[in-house]
Amino acid sequence: MSNGIRWGIIGTGGIARTFATDLTKFTNHQIAAVGSRSMEKAESWATKFGGKPYGSYEELVEADIDAVYVATPHQLHVSNTILALTAGKPVLCEKPFAVNSKEARSMIETAREKDLLLMEAMWSRYLPHYQQVREIVASGELGEIFMVTADHGQPLPAHTHHRLHAPELAGGALLDLGIYPLSLAFMLLGIPDEVKAVGTKTLSGVDATTSAVLHFSSGAQAQINTTLTTKTPCTATIIGTKGRLEIDGDFYTPTSMRVIIPGNSIREIPRNYDGHGIREQALYFERALLEGKIDSELLPLEESLAIMEAMDEIRSQIDLKYPFE
Repeated sequence: MSNGIRWGIIGTGGIARTFATDLTKFTNHQIAAVGSRSMEKAESWATKFGGKPYGSYEELVEADIDAVYVATPHQLHVSNTILALTAGKPVLCEKPFAVNSKEARSMIETAREKDLLLMEAMWSRYLPHYQQVREIVASGELGEIFMVTADHGQPLPAHTHHRLHAPELAGGALLDLGIYPLSLAFMLLGIPDEVKAVGTKTLSGVDATTSAVLHFSSGAQAQINTTLTTKTPCTATIIGTKGRLEIDGDFYTPTSMRVIIPGNSIREIPRNYDGHGIREQALYFERALLEGKIDSELLPLEESLAIMEAMDEIRSQIDLKYPFE
């Protein structure tokens, strides 16, 4: 892998296109293969982004590749990931890691049985400004963290975003959008002791808006909000006993921030990044492979599982069920 990872991509949707574009523009990684359930789609995608097209996922995982990026809809993550792992390929699986914690456990168990690297593609965790966030919090500059707030809302109507409104496709705001503020809260505060959630439904029966409060053993709380009805500020604030860190919208992308110490100072941290940012997780994945690791230190599999368990609890409280579960 001295020339970068040769990726095989399962799925040809928007996130696969973003991944391929950011990766090939800024790194020496290669798109070696792409798999779809339609050969026509695979060929069309390969013409634009490269790689050998395959008309099935089964053929894709047997190709001459170093790793698989799973970019299919949520309900396919478990089967696609296990398919690739069983074929001996390490996997970077799109977020949310799975639809529920039961699926997540089966994916993790398979990776450990095969002794292969498996990572959730929560790309924000690997961005430079998230590293700065971790460093600022760890430095004690903000004091003891007792509150985290974050929101993620996008206008995603049913007539143009059918998948997000379809129960049979694990639609709704929580899994697609709410995963970002939820993952940030876990990164900063750990695993919550208690979760309280409320939500409203779309006409199709998935969640249109969900809000949750997470309580932690330290006494800290996190407040997260997500909706697919409108664009929200998409900001995050980390509040400590000495000061706060404000992350501008969209907080989960490369963006600007500021440290505010009341009565003392305001330190601006500008956005300084070229590109989308989705490549950073792939570069981390490459380093992990070269070092023989089978887990991510920035988002361990046990944390991905805990996040899925929290999402299970939130869905239970707002009565969000999918027909295939």
